[in-house]
Formats: sequence, structure tokens, C-alpha cells
Amino acid sequence: MGNLDKARKALKQNKKFVIIIVVLWIILAIVLVAPVAVGIERAINKEANLFNALAEEITSFSSFFRMFGIYNSFTTFLKLLIPYTVVVVYFSYKGYAATSVKGEYHDKEHGSSGWSKKGEQYSILSKEKGIILAKDNYLPLDKRGNINTLIVRRFRFW
Repeated sequence: MGNLDKARKALKQNKKFVIIIVVLWIILAIVLVAPVAVGIERAINKEANLFNALAEEITSFSSFFRMFGIYNSFTTFLKLLIPYTVVVVYFSYKGYAATSVKGEYHDKEHGSSGWSKKGEQYSILSKEKGIILAKDNYLPLDKRGNINTLIVRRFRFW
């Protein structure tokens, strides 16, 4: 499995994640970055102290619309939007890398018989004699080394 295939599979698995990140990026840009831009412009124009202007603008939901009108702080908004976008992309990449495909056996059931090729299990088990594990699978009693085995069986009650 090549790196391109891994990236495609991870993107397919994380499609919802990408959509959520884009929506949150837009919402937080309107709710946080726009008020900060208007607050900075108000502080530059000496209308208020920087911290007071930021506090007033963040608590006001109309600062996004005031950004285009009275204070003309759209250029400040764009300047703040670049580092904000870099931070969002960085954390999104970290989340994407954490959820990417780890290897060939990702999403396969642990302990599945699909992991072993035909007859591969007989390097450990025996076909003829020992403790019965399954049809034609016996745990040999004369095997040296670690033969610890967990046997999980389905019990049916009617």
C-alpha cells in the first residue's frame, strides 16, 4: 500500500472531520478574528484601550458587520486571518496524522484467521494431537517455550 493510497484512505475516513474543521474555521473567524480586528483598529484610532476594545468587541456579535463599515478594519482582519489559518491547519494536520492508517492490518479484527495464510498456524499448533482448540487445530502438549493460549468460546443459552 503506497503513501498515496494511505492518504486517500485516511481522507475518505476523515471526510466528516474535514467538513467540521472548515465550518469551525469559518465560524471562529467570524466570532473571534473579526472582533479582534475591530478592537485593534479601535485601539489604533485611540477610541478605547486595547483590552477594553477587545472585551467590548468580543462580547458584541455585530463586530463582523462593523468591520466593513465604520472602522474599515478588513485589512487587519486579513492580516490576522493568515496566522489563525496556519494554527487551524497545523492542529488539523496533527489530528489527521493521528487518525491516518497505521499499517496493513488497520481495521482488521485482532485474532482473525484472515491474518494467517493457509497452514501458517501449524508452525505453532498441531493438526493431529493435543488440546483441542478448533477443528483440525490442536495445541501440542510437547511444545517447548511459551504456550500460553487464551481460548474464547461462545456460550449459547436457550
